Amino acid sequence: MKWAAVIVAAGRGTRLGAPKQFLELAGRPMVGWSVEKFAAMPEIAELIVATEPDSLEPMRALCERLAGGRAWRVVQGGATRQESVYQGLSAVSDKCDAVLVHDGARPLVTLDDVRAGMREVRVGRAALLAAPVVDTVKTVDPEALQVIETLDRGRLWAAQTPQFARTAELRAAHEAARRNGIEATDDAALLERSGVAVMVVPSTSENFKVTLPADVQRASVILGLQKDRR
Repeated sequence: MKWAAVIVAAGRGTRLGAPKQFLELAGRPMVGWSVEKFAAMPEIAELIVATEPDSLEPMRALCERLAGGRAWRVVQGGATRQESVYQGLSAVSDKCDAVLVHDGARPLVTLDDVRAGMREVRVGRAALLAAPVVDTVKTVDPEALQVIETLDRGRLWAAQTPQFARTAELRAAHEAARRNGIEATDDAALLERSGVAVMVVPSTSENFKVTLPADVQRASVILGLQKDRR
């Protein structure tokens, strides 16, 4: 299969005080780590980055520098993550049979994990990277802050990205969500609603999402150590 990679990097980074896709991590803008990794994969024929309007030109300059000879496009994202993914999918050409969607705020994903997710995809079957939940999780009344239920963590996994699917099936899932006014926090939820089986691929790396200031420091240290080992 020919793959497209859609990187979602349209967040405003309100908790970090600046658009986090351009925060420097170990000498490179955060989203640049994902751009470079996917551009180096021969399986990926196209690279699409969805970003906010003010970041279009800086993002194009970054892709020009890091994407090498890979075909790439930068598109304007939407007001929500789901809308940004939809805009990215709309830019994928018909020659790509499958697509992966990745959060630009997860710079630590490994190529081994990406390829493991790719191998699971076929007609009627998608995949996502995920990690088992290690904390005890409780359902809580949002107003009273009283515990309602303790969930069985043995059945709980924390979803990550990339998330992988056949291009036509992911597009159909997004189109159905738009028609029916469905909002979801990830693409796997839309695929599940459309009847596509979604398989979990255990993540083997620290593929966390950079969200808080402490995450920036932690990711910088890990990426710096990876650079030193090259």
